[in-house]
Amino acid sequence: MSEQTGTSALSKGRKTKEKILKTALKLFSAKGYKATTVRDIAGAMGVKQSALYNHFKNKEEILETLISNLTSSAIVTLFDDKEPQELHKQGKSLLMNLATTFKLIGFDGPNEALLKLLMQEIFRNERVREIYNEYFYQENVKKLSGLFFQMMQEEMIKSSDPLLLANEFFSPLFFYQMQVSLLKLDKKSTSSVVSLFEKHVDFFWDNIKVEKQETLF
Repeated sequence: MSEQTGTSALSKGRKTKEKILKTALKLFSAKGYKATTVRDIAGAMGVKQSALYNHFKNKEEILETLISNLTSSAIVTLFDDKEPQELHKQGKSLLMNLATTFKLIGFDGPNEALLKLLMQEIFRNERVREIYNEYFYQENVKKLSGLFFQMMQEEMIKSSDPLLLANEFFSPLFFYQMQVSLLKLDKKSTSSVVSLFEKHVDFFWDNIKVEKQETLF
């Protein structure tokens, strides 16, 4: 077999594997992991079950692969595209960008499906719980609390417990994002919830910012 043929076969194999994962994620998030069978996944792809077993030994391995993908989802990578130096100086605009990321997840198919899978499996799968606690919540809270501390040092915001502030900021965003997903699931309007992301940032910032004193000179 020539090198070109081998490369082509590997590329085709990767594409097939990606298609399996994409199809499985869609079915798992819609029907639930337990209710979805390998036959369902193969049927949705229009292939025989044996074609799936060429890439994954069972349904559990497909789930494990999808779970590992959770660590690259939009919520986990909230701070990855932001320059760490001087990031705290963005103040309210930084918080608005974080809130916007949460809002847009509800309208991004793959990220929304990953979040649905997370919510469905969090009580059944220890690995999912670990990913949620470590990557989705603790890491983001820790990073934001560090930025809040820097803002306090420069008297941008009032002195307080930065860790508590970070928890207070993120908690409503998780709730609003879930509300968007639930409304979409029932084919109801999301407009009433979508506006809450920005309103939360406005309310939050107004309560923590340091009011600048106007000088008489």
